[in-house]
Amino acid sequence: MGVFFSFDEQILEAVATDYNTIAVVAARGRISMDVEGATFATWHPRYVMTGYSWDALAAGCLLRAAGPPASVLLLGLAGGTVARQLRALVPEAAITGVDIDAAVVDLARRHMGLDQLGIEVIVADADRFLAETDRRFDAIVEDLFLSGPGDVMRAHSPEGERLARIQERLTPGGVVVVNLITDPDGPHFILRPKVRRAFAAAFPTVRVVRPPLGFNEILVGGDGCRTGIALRPFADRLTEPRDRMFLGGVRVRLLRRRKTV
Repeated sequence: MGVFFSFDEQILEAVATDYNTIAVVAARGRISMDVEGATFATWHPRYVMTGYSWDALAAGCLLRAAGPPASVLLLGLAGGTVARQLRALVPEAAITGVDIDAAVVDLARRHMGLDQLGIEVIVADADRFLAETDRRFDAIVEDLFLSGPGDVMRAHSPEGERLARIQERLTPGGVVVVNLITDPDGPHFILRPKVRRAFAAAFPTVRVVRPPLGFNEILVGGDGCRTGIALRPFADRLTEPRDRMFLGGVRVRLLRRRKTV
């Protein structure tokens, strides 16, 4: 998520659903999906990367030890920003996006070119989807946020049995990629160390991926996760210098590697 401000904003559409209060906003050629002061998704007809959390989520999928993923599950599709980035970075990947909010998906189709990405879109509760599917994926992105009282919030935390259920849907060598907010106030401050501890217990290797802008950190857990050097070749797949700059600004560091005897 990010926040894009402009003095020439135009609200194209505003919708209140059972899960979110959304405003689709156009400004300076960019269309964004704003929820509670945060931006759920953003789309630009020319640029793919944003400088914010979506870039780090997409980059996290590329840290899989065996190489770029052939299949990706996005839990929390929203407007498809990460899906669009992955389509540019790993165009051959099969991408499945799950979102509970049909209205969000509809807005993305009408305003953000979602149907042009060639991805599988499933409108469903993410936890129910995980419980009922037998499919496995090379990378699973968990980016599930809803409207809260004055801020976005998580309905459930990616730890414990929930994290284990996500792990069960990985192919051997797959990675789980989770979005955390680093704001030092409120529930995000409490949740972040809990999820860090859960990842450290669940995965042999955990890396922290930070975008150039915003207040997010992305955890990437797996049997093995590559370093940030692995991202460099993918810059050649981006045609715009601005996009290459933002991908180059993504930072990766090791949070934990389990010692072997």
